[in-house]
Amino acid sequence: MVVDNIPVRADPVRPPAPTLEQVAERAGVSRSTASRAINGGLRVSPEALASVEAAVADLGYTPNRAARSLVTKRTDSIALVVPEPDERVLSDPFFAGTLNGLSSSLADSDMQVVLVIARPGESERTVRYLRNGHVDGAIVVSHHANDELDRALLLSHVPNVFVGRPLSADERDVQYVDTDNVEGGRLATQHLIDRGCTRIGTIAGPADMSAGIDRLTGWRTAMRAAGMSDDAVVHGDFTMASGTIAARELLERFPDLDAIFIASDLMAAGALTVLAEHGKEVPKDIAVVGYDNLGVAASTTPPLTSVIQPVVAMARAAGARLLDQLGGAQASPPLIFAPELVVRESA
Repeated sequence: MVVDNIPVRADPVRPPAPTLEQVAERAGVSRSTASRAINGGLRVSPEALASVEAAVADLGYTPNRAARSLVTKRTDSIALVVPEPDERVLSDPFFAGTLNGLSSSLADSDMQVVLVIARPGESERTVRYLRNGHVDGAIVVSHHANDELDRALLLSHVPNVFVGRPLSADERDVQYVDTDNVEGGRLATQHLIDRGCTRIGTIAGPADMSAGIDRLTGWRTAMRAAGMSDDAVVHGDFTMASGTIAARELLERFPDLDAIFIASDLMAAGALTVLAEHGKEVPKDIAVVGYDNLGVAASTTPPLTSVIQPVVAMARAAGARLLDQLGGAQASPPLIFAPELVVRESA
């Protein structure tokens, strides 16, 4: 083709994409047999299945996902449900670790992850979305007692796994993966006791989350076993800002503290700035232990001693369990990871 004396190369006409009918003809089977073979191989003989697979490879056939969903009743997607405000999801390394672990568990499957941020007061809307067939199952993280997602999901029969011990439903009815937060809180506090600290406070997590409840229980267990007072408690919400506020209150109410167990590294990072403002040298004047060990711990001044919460491994295990559910496997008992303490300069 020539336009204004300038040769123009015409775009080659792309051949039409191969169809299911062509696959069936090449394989020597009916269209319905070809469809069943491509969508899981149910009620298809081994010979026919092999013929269809060879035809798909020869023709370069790609199944239509929408049509496939009509046959299989599957969407090939799962929801990662986070009952937190948007800004929390984007700023907390816990959620990045969760997404990393979940994605790796799905790497060998056709599953895609759909992020569902269930803002406060929207749990009913979230469950309606999950129940209406938009996804095949759900992973729930950062669960709060008042959102009652565990009960609602149990009633909806949507396959699901929680990362973190659920609170409102009977935990025997819900699949979940967690770390032993009670032992983690105890381990952190015992480390401070073994250092010779005698007045140990805590910035606990939210009282409506199992991680907040259990880590506080671990702190109390160690304190009472050592015969120490367990009155120095202030709560935060696992954010850095809440750690700053809680540390100011804790120092005002209990100025004689020589150690603090803080239930998340983000809260501990906020608390360290307050300790510096008050002229408290860490760990000389006051020792600090955090929780999570998700990268923040190594970058604070001084670096934080912290309890490992294996978020990536937990999310990976949750994803594998959900895939097992979708494959028809029976429910599994809770998987609980043992905590470990990483000792750095803060304690």
